[in-house]
Amino acid sequence: MGADREGGVRHRPGRAAACTALGVVLLAGCASMPDSGDLRDVESTPRQDTRVRVFAMPPAEDAQATEIMQGFLEALTSDDPQYDTARKYLTADAARAWRPERSATVLANGPSIVTDNQPGGRGANDSLTFILTGSKVATVDDEQAYAPDDGDYRKKVHLTKDAKSGQWRIDSLPQGVVMGKTDFQRNYTAVNKYYFASGTTVAATGQPVAVADPVFVRGKVDPMTQVVQSLLHGPTTWLRPVVRSSFPTGTALREGVSGLTPDDQNRLTVPLNAKAARVGQTKCLEMATQLLFTLRNLTPTLESVELQGPDGHRLCDLPGERADSAAWHASAQGPEYLYFLDGKHRLVRLPSEATGTSAVPVPGPLGEPGGRVLRSVAVSRDERTVAGIGADGKSLYVTSLSSDASLDEAVVTSRGATEADRLTTPSWDAHGDLWVADTDPDHTKLYVLEQGAGKPVQVTVPDLPGQIRDVRVAADGVRVALVVEKDGKQSLRIGRIEPGDRSGGSPAVVELRSAAPDLEQVTAMSWAGDSRLVVVGLEQGGVHLMRYVQVDGSTLDGPAPAALSGVKAIAASEDERVPLVAYSEDGIVRLPSGAQWQKVDKDGTAPIYPG
Repeated sequence: MGADREGGVRHRPGRAAACTALGVVLLAGCASMPDSGDLRDVESTPRQDTRVRVFAMPPAEDAQATEIMQGFLEALTSDDPQYDTARKYLTADAARAWRPERSATVLANGPSIVTDNQPGGRGANDSLTFILTGSKVATVDDEQAYAPDDGDYRKKVHLTKDAKSGQWRIDSLPQGVVMGKTDFQRNYTAVNKYYFASGTTVAATGQPVAVADPVFVRGKVDPMTQVVQSLLHGPTTWLRPVVRSSFPTGTALREGVSGLTPDDQNRLTVPLNAKAARVGQTKCLEMATQLLFTLRNLTPTLESVELQGPDGHRLCDLPGERADSAAWHASAQGPEYLYFLDGKHRLVRLPSEATGTSAVPVPGPLGEPGGRVLRSVAVSRDERTVAGIGADGKSLYVTSLSSDASLDEAVVTSRGATEADRLTTPSWDAHGDLWVADTDPDHTKLYVLEQGAGKPVQVTVPDLPGQIRDVRVAADGVRVALVVEKDGKQSLRIGRIEPGDRSGGSPAVVELRSAAPDLEQVTAMSWAGDSRLVVVGLEQGGVHLMRYVQVDGSTLDGPAPAALSGVKAIAASEDERVPLVAYSEDGIVRLPSGAQWQKVDKDGTAPIYPG
């Protein structure tokens, strides 16, 4: 016997039923189910073809309590849109009260099941309590926001036998769903929703700046409709204070709309309710831009978005080529050049996607021979201005990338006793503001220089759990990545940037959260997408690695960059088509798509893309 397959839809039985069938390929293994004592782990389902939808089977007639438990847990990992099959394992009252959408708890492995042998309550003939246990990895809340988690998971599930039918059913259970990490990766897909930075525009163009807000949706359960609903609902709690949505409050899909999908010309029509009926064209185009940026996560070939009012009339239509002019987002901005310091201490550059091309000095004082010796640099997003840290780490200089520019006095100076305790590599956002940290243990400070000039403004970091060692501000200017050291260990934290108020209050970085919780050391990092970073570090056990992580702490399901030893610095662009660049024991090396690391300059150091 095997799993039933009809029209690309695969039905899978509960584990108890499947354990009696030979050749069922959907299950990794089956747990033995004694009436008492500990039970073996419920193994996660192996990864399946993403085009195949998986459904569980309802409870069998006269199924034992243990079989009901196994079948229910299996149904939680199926592609049943409303969990209708899972509800069949519950009593009528429990089915009405259960809210699976409230949360998803992710465990390292599938939940283990232990029989609760404590005396009391009704007799074992018609009542049983099981305990689900496991090691927590993460939780996804009712906003679909992912957060790393740890510690033990332990929840009770109570079953009762119906007096009339004699069937076992679950009558008490925790809200939400629970599953192993492998099942979570098969069931859920990470998607960036897009909003606009509040009160911030691109310095050169005045465009609103798009900000990515990552969420997880069930990947094979009408994901496009789920994502649109999530976008209309608004930003997640963590990001909400610093972004805005162009959708009027209360905007939703027209009642009864589901199954959103582009037509055969990759055009999508989105019917909205009356809350959006009276928006002007400028606001409507911003709304369509949010949708287009968001939905291209799921359908990269999406050509256009049309918004409709409640009566079906067209509100506005946005072709894809107009979206990038309506708003700015980092992943659409391919850098013109890669920059680094050559063996003569000059700042040099070469085209970002060129191969076999020699780097040439930049115009201005930092490209001249015999000029200021630097240890690190940062080039503004418009590639017109450069900030550099002196060789001893004490001083930050800012100058123009033009032939008639001069190098003035330092704009920030550190008093750290050693080179390791002075200024970090600087970093620019799209608004043109410059960020740098002074790592002096006695005077640790984070600074921002508006437009890279003027008096440095100290940024407060009220919940800083250690000493800042590295800073990379996101292009959107509302998030910042910090490498923080405490007790000899360096971790990666993402903070939300809240601007100072009009009364002169300082800007602040708040609500720091871990972006690489399983790394014991983070030695280098760079933004590598709208909500993605590339990180070099050490896993527990001292294993060196380079990989991509999301700002919410999730690990993306995909290949890591090719291994590279002796990495001292990493440079990436938010445009994921641009090659990774690193400074390693071989000098400057580059990783073109589908290739291995290639040497660029054996004497070069401090590689960077604009930002």
